[in-house]
Amino acid sequence: MSRLMPSRLANPEALLQSVIQDLPDGFMFSDRNGRILCFNAAAQRILGLGALAVGPDDRTRVYGCYLADAVTPFPSDQLPLARALRGEVVTDVEIFVRNEHVDPGVWISASAAPWRGDDGTVSGGVVVFRDITAQKRSLEDAERLSRAVEQTADAILITDMKGTIEYVNPGFEQMTGYTREEIVGQTPRLLKSGEHDARFYQDLWSTVLGGSVFRGTLVNRKKNGNLFHAEQTISPVRGADGRNAFLVSVLKDVTERLRNEQLQVEMDVAQEVQQRLYPKSAPRLPGFDIAGAAFPAATLCGDLFDFLPMPGDCLGLVVADVCGHGLGPSLLMAQARAYLRSLALSCFDAGELLRRLNEILVVDSDVKDYLTLLIARLDPRARTLAYASAGHSTGYLLDRGGEVRERLQSTGIPLGMFAGRDFPSGPTLSLEPGETVILLTDGITEIGELDGNAFGEARLLKFIKDHRHDSASHIVQGLYGAARTFETKRPQTDDMTVVICKVEAAP
Repeated sequence: MSRLMPSRLANPEALLQSVIQDLPDGFMFSDRNGRILCFNAAAQRILGLGALAVGPDDRTRVYGCYLADAVTPFPSDQLPLARALRGEVVTDVEIFVRNEHVDPGVWISASAAPWRGDDGTVSGGVVVFRDITAQKRSLEDAERLSRAVEQTADAILITDMKGTIEYVNPGFEQMTGYTREEIVGQTPRLLKSGEHDARFYQDLWSTVLGGSVFRGTLVNRKKNGNLFHAEQTISPVRGADGRNAFLVSVLKDVTERLRNEQLQVEMDVAQEVQQRLYPKSAPRLPGFDIAGAAFPAATLCGDLFDFLPMPGDCLGLVVADVCGHGLGPSLLMAQARAYLRSLALSCFDAGELLRRLNEILVVDSDVKDYLTLLIARLDPRARTLAYASAGHSTGYLLDRGGEVRERLQSTGIPLGMFAGRDFPSGPTLSLEPGETVILLTDGITEIGELDGNAFGEARLLKFIKDHRHDSASHIVQGLYGAARTFETKRPQTDDMTVVICKVEAAP
């Protein structure tokens, strides 16, 4: 050591050059004209290029120096070396460098100072810079994560290991009603709803304090007292020392989803009950072929068809349409059906039956809840048909050639609107072999109306005429298929119901 020291001190310039070359940071030194006199290995490694003989105005282009947007070229006269040669001291200027040797690029932090001679004038400039790409990208990642956390709709809650809240995002404020100022420093006990027992929370804390992630659906309470269901994860996060340092909880409000799922279950049950109300099969009467079906637009149907036993061994053919769709109209339909079946057992006249039904519905329902209904009383022994219609779509009696013989038009207003109304019966019609009775709701004739081209009466009657030799059930299914094929641009928006009664030869 004693032998080496004098030799190193004997050549201080060589020692300085050695130290500069061994620096981990980039180092460059220029004369007063900007000509590079010293350029260490770290500078070449970071910039991808060595000390090139280029003028100060060309350095931005040659080395590929850009402003903070990584797109705009860095002004050559604002580079740290240029400023140092003007006598400025520059500290920590961020520059993005990208060239063919450094791709996709590096971020550097550069500092510079003027080198002054004995007379105080600037004789050169010194620049020192370091690669901060890793720190920059880490900071960018942190900023992106922060923006994502701040903007996510889910609630994010961070506490220390004792449960004291240190941070909540805007999603938490929106979900719970508590502001950040109100909640930070408190504990999540503010959200307790009373729906979970002490054992539940003991298991939760045991899970997270043991280093595992808790997942579950909690019932929490908002600031205004309303309860909400949240799918919640609580994750322990380790600090630099490897020990659990804090807890991160993410809450997703699933109240609406659970409510919709429950509603769907109830709707499915209601649909199953409603389907039981429809006749499983049409009655078999000698000399007649009868069929009917309802085709709902949604889970629940506001249409009704039925076959009712009536006095004198007669059969009531019924088609009805309740205003609206969904649970309310379907309940009104079920209510009307029950009353109708009870009244039909003792009421021979179709018009009188509608009058009695109307008086009941006016008392039991709101004025906005109404239904249209057509009932046709079929006398199989006399082979006659009599009907009454409460504001319902026109029915038809077609002759054996498929032409319209009679239109079964409305004889009164819809049911359930006003009390004290009469519903006159239409004429009693004799029935001949080969004739067809058609009862339906307007869902079939009005399909396509939204596009300005409804299926309409003409297409309906032509289909029946062309298929008059088919069975009643085939006509019902075929008519529905023709209507849906006619309108393919939209989903079905209205319920469709059809009853067909074909008159055959007398037994």
